[in-house]
Amino acid sequence: MSPVLAGVLQLLALVVALGLSYRPLGDHMAKVYSSEKHYRPEKWIYKAIGANPNVEMRWPAYLRGVLAFSAVSVLFLYLLQRVQGSLPGSLGFVSIDPDQAFNTAASFVANTNWQSYYGEQAMGHVVQTGGLAVQNFVSAAVGIAVAVALVRGFARSRTGELGNFWADLVRGTVRILLPIAVIGALVLVACGAIQNFAGIHEVGQFMGGAQQWNGGAVASQEVIKELGTNGGGYFNANSAHPFENPNGLSNLFEIYLILVIPFALTRTFGRMVGSIKQGYAILATMATIWLAFVGLMMWTEFAHPGPAFDIAGGAMEGKETRFGIGGSAIFSVSTTLTSTGAVNSFHSSNTGFGGGINLLGMQLGEIAPGGVGSGLYGMLIMAVIAVFIAGLMVGRTPEYLGKKIGTREIKFAACYILITPALVLCFTAASFVLDTPSHSMTNSGAHGFSEILYAYTSGANNNGSAFAGLNADTQWFNSTIGIAMLLGRFLPMVFVLALAGSLAEQMPVPETAGTLRTEKPLFTGLLVGTIMIITGLTYFPALALGPLAEGLAA
Repeated sequence: MSPVLAGVLQLLALVVALGLSYRPLGDHMAKVYSSEKHYRPEKWIYKAIGANPNVEMRWPAYLRGVLAFSAVSVLFLYLLQRVQGSLPGSLGFVSIDPDQAFNTAASFVANTNWQSYYGEQAMGHVVQTGGLAVQNFVSAAVGIAVAVALVRGFARSRTGELGNFWADLVRGTVRILLPIAVIGALVLVACGAIQNFAGIHEVGQFMGGAQQWNGGAVASQEVIKELGTNGGGYFNANSAHPFENPNGLSNLFEIYLILVIPFALTRTFGRMVGSIKQGYAILATMATIWLAFVGLMMWTEFAHPGPAFDIAGGAMEGKETRFGIGGSAIFSVSTTLTSTGAVNSFHSSNTGFGGGINLLGMQLGEIAPGGVGSGLYGMLIMAVIAVFIAGLMVGRTPEYLGKKIGTREIKFAACYILITPALVLCFTAASFVLDTPSHSMTNSGAHGFSEILYAYTSGANNNGSAFAGLNADTQWFNSTIGIAMLLGRFLPMVFVLALAGSLAEQMPVPETAGTLRTEKPLFTGLLVGTIMIITGLTYFPALALGPLAEGLAA
């Protein structure tokens, strides 16, 4: 079987699996967030944290819940790392330095999972399972909760109430993420992923020295790493490591885990706003961009510009032979178009254009299908902008899902889309103006520029993958990328929830003959065009200096 055919068959199998899961999972999530019933374990949690799940919240109160919970999570995870050397199960590892502990705490709470450390050489069992894995669950649940609050803003009228953050957080964790994670962990163990609390052991000689590996609860952390679009690996090699991703079947299953909730949330959206067709329109937009990016990535990586490429069947440098070009291309596009950040290949070894595709996927805002929750609310923000542009073109007040998009709403949407580019471009520029940061680059020229641009794009967009080749374990990068991760995660949430509150207060607008039909293919095309144009105008100069220059020079 040719490598190209193998890649296409993997893509088809993945699409079928996602299609089979779309309706049942989407409907289940809609029921979870619409139910008034509280299960007994959930009641115990509410009692322990002192929350009343039946009290409806307006957007400022909902936002305070998000920020308070996240702030406590950052502090807890930071302190856990700082005292690691005194904890049992630390495997002899010392406590984490302050700047790296801050970076890691910010990273995992912000659902970014950027790692400036070697996991198997820095973190013991307690920090890995009691700290990092826990944040993999709850940071994902926070993202879904914010998305659901925005959906309620569209679905409700003449009220500013968006639900209860604590109820949404707990239900997302207990009823959605935990059950799937348990089943998924069993699948990964069956595929060969490890699951234990073994210590460090010697496995043989390597280049004249002893080779050592430590065990861990890898399968259970790997599944929520992908399912929650987190991305932080137990080992430095991430999903290229055979303990995390043993074979082609586990690789395909992990890609499925990355995509299943973000895609299914469009069904949840359709159910909650009372129009399944609206959910299909958002799904079509996400799927169009995702499939286009996968096709482009396969084309660039399968291109054969010389004998070495012909013999290898494509650009195989930096890729696992277990997965090949096809499995690596689908994985890298799926992680950079979501907020996952997991890698099964060396992104820095992609062709020039291939690296640019990964960069552009994150710069779109990771909305195709995006992170759990963040992808949906990011796409809905772009839908608001698209109907506003359409309204300007025909000279009428724009409407979306029966809500008028006025001055207030478009200001919230505009602030949302400006935050991340400002963080990425300003921090990238500062890194080249100052002397020390540029010394961390392994490569010079266009590729070196891409390393730093990629780092801040990944951090501010809450992705977490790395171009590699950049030594990010410095005080400058640990601090600035940590700040970019926190601001890139929580500042947009402020405007999402403010928009949700504004929409929920409105009276529904009756549909007329002049209303833009946002469930039609025409709107899907308009939405895709809006996304590409806004991103292209914002990032094209930076992309031209990095991956485009490298690709054209090859």
